[in-house]
Amino acid sequence: MSWTKRQFIESAYEEMGYASYIFDLEPEQLERALWRLDSMMATWNAQGIKIGYPLPASPQDSDLDTLTNVPDSANMAIYTALSAILAPTVGKALSQSTAAAAHAGYRVLLQKAAMPREMQVPDTLPLGAGNKTWRVDRDPFATPPHDGLASGAGDDLDFN
Repeated sequence: MSWTKRQFIESAYEEMGYASYIFDLEPEQLERALWRLDSMMATWNAQGIKIGYPLPASPQDSDLDTLTNVPDSANMAIYTALSAILAPTVGKALSQSTAAAAHAGYRVLLQKAAMPREMQVPDTLPLGAGNKTWRVDRDPFATPPHDGLASGAGDDLDFN
């Protein structure tokens, strides 16, 4: 089941020791925490940790009750990392176990996001016995490596 942004924020405050049955979060606190959550997730997205979190176009477009559609394996990493960001803003010291959980969760997300670079074989490598030369262009060797990124002179590169 997907969590809402509000659930991440409330879990982060609970992680810091603000139990929901004792402390009621003010709307301003929720809004500031939402901005920090969106900023943290945008930073992770820029670092290559793309987990499906819906990033708003501007802070004013973000909604607390939006479903995030992140995998359940990322939930703890998100709310513990958010609690590490929010703790100084409310004058709380983060516990060692929360800091360790935030670090471990972030490392797991980095490991899941890491993709090895595609290996390019040299053009001197024979194709092997299964690749008959009469089936293709009669070249018994692998195709030469190519540049992964090509842009012509004067062309713009678009990063989306």
